[in-house]
Amino acid sequence: MGELTSRLAGSADIPALEAVMDAAISELQRGFLSPAQIAASRAIMGLDRQLIADGTYFVVEDGKAIAGCGGWSRRATLYGGDHSPGRDAALLDPATDAARVRAMYTHPDFARRGVGRLILMLCEGAARAEGFKRLELMGTRSGRPLYEAAGFQPIEEIVDARGGAPVPLTRMGKVIPS
Repeated sequence: MGELTSRLAGSADIPALEAVMDAAISELQRGFLSPAQIAASRAIMGLDRQLIADGTYFVVEDGKAIAGCGGWSRRATLYGGDHSPGRDAALLDPATDAARVRAMYTHPDFARRGVGRLILMLCEGAARAEGFKRLELMGTRSGRPLYEAAGFQPIEEIVDARGGAPVPLTRMGKVIPS
């Protein structure tokens, strides 16, 4: 593995990001979810182009290969892609609300190589710079160990069945160190 680099995503990255997300959902959820739950995950997960437009979505690369992607948001939506129902673009108040860590995906070829930790570090630093004191995210079963290792604590267990099969998720939070 080479050195991981990061940059903000642009609209030209969208097809490559969607391919990384597809691979991550297909491969990294195995062993945690049934095939029906993996299929349902596609309805409730995915790219939120608002993050790219807001300049809060990162691409992590190893050379020319996209190793992963993820971002943070100053908007109310906690999780879901462009196609997910129930999105809320209302701006959050850094003094009272938690910034959202959103749409984190690691390409299976780069799993457990520091991609997720780098994205979380980038999100935390950017949210801190805008005055946020806390972060929240919605974790999958496969992502939860990473989030716990990064200091996130479970807040609430939910099941999202909007995709046709029940997908277990964990809302998690963390105080941003000053």
